[in-house]
Amino acid sequence: MRALCWNGVNDLRVETVRDPQIVNPHDVIVKVRKTTTCGSDLHFINGYLPTMQVGDVIGHEFMGEIVDAGSEVTNVAKGDRVVVPSFISCGQCWYCQQKLFSLCDCTHPKPELQEPFFGYPTAGIYGYTHAFGGYAGSHAEYIRVPHADVDCFKLPDGVGDEQAVFLSDAVPTGYMGADFCNIHPGDVVAVWGCGGVGLMAQKSAFLMGAERVIGIDRFPERLEMARQHVGSETIDYTAVDSVLDVLKEMTEGRGPDACIDAVGMEAHGTGPQYAYDRVKQTLGLESDRGQALREAIMACRKGGTLSVLGVYGLIDKFPMGVIVNKGLTLRTAQQHGQAYLPRLLDHVQKGELDPSFLATHRMSLEDSPKGYGLFKHKQDGCVRVVFTP
Repeated sequence: MRALCWNGVNDLRVETVRDPQIVNPHDVIVKVRKTTTCGSDLHFINGYLPTMQVGDVIGHEFMGEIVDAGSEVTNVAKGDRVVVPSFISCGQCWYCQQKLFSLCDCTHPKPELQEPFFGYPTAGIYGYTHAFGGYAGSHAEYIRVPHADVDCFKLPDGVGDEQAVFLSDAVPTGYMGADFCNIHPGDVVAVWGCGGVGLMAQKSAFLMGAERVIGIDRFPERLEMARQHVGSETIDYTAVDSVLDVLKEMTEGRGPDACIDAVGMEAHGTGPQYAYDRVKQTLGLESDRGQALREAIMACRKGGTLSVLGVYGLIDKFPMGVIVNKGLTLRTAQQHGQAYLPRLLDHVQKGELDPSFLATHRMSLEDSPKGYGLFKHKQDGCVRVVFTP
């Protein structure tokens, strides 16, 4: 089959690789119908996340049709159209039983690569470094899905392929970020980042009862998308002296009730702190540029909630004293998609949520290296590229 493979930093190629096979009786093989780019892919493409190997098939956000199933699969069957969360969960361990699916104890085949850094292994994830399991990714014609009864969600009529593909990762990540904020009627929520996850966090905040949502970014087309498709107020951080001052003014001096970081380790910014981060990251003295995270911590009102969705490694100058002295609640996780998908499918069926507007570009799998170029450099108004194998 054809698949998009990592061959080194900023070196992606579509190659012919072996077709996936049923390995365990709980596996299925999914013929990929739609798969999409994700901002977290850029971290290993750009060389900031280690343990990639030449020839690794990348991609973790996808939907498709089941074409083969193991003997113990009972909840789904051949011919079913399904969406699959990006983290792989067994459904049986203590963490899965607590609905902390991305922390599954049983789906990481290489825990020795994570334990030195995290203390304990997390769940495996498709196409996202060997430190996260080394599973083959979704930018391919076919993909093996373990624990299909837990991880495959049959799509009802009325949910289109382009809606479904974002239910794999962008939507549940954003929805979880808003859920962490414990939103009450009248709350103001500020979201750093108007990419796919940031826009879905903004939309989810409204679904959960926020009165106002403020999206922060620098790209005019993304800020317009936040206003048009979500109903957010927006701040272009390159057009103001201080995001903190603007947010204070917009909230009568109190600050947002909750702040969501949907940017992560490659945050863009302005001023001396951003320059400091760029130098240290270039020299390998830290892996992260933390401008958005620090700004969110400073901006959140006293006693508010900080929800962190961005991917981070080793960050310098983390203002823990601000969190303590302001009494902030900090919530973060990789997405527990299996916990949210039934609710999200219901939102889509009722017409309350339509994430398909994130698909600004559509390409064949053969053109996926070009698609990642557009996505990485945010050219031609690109928010997400959807590939059809």
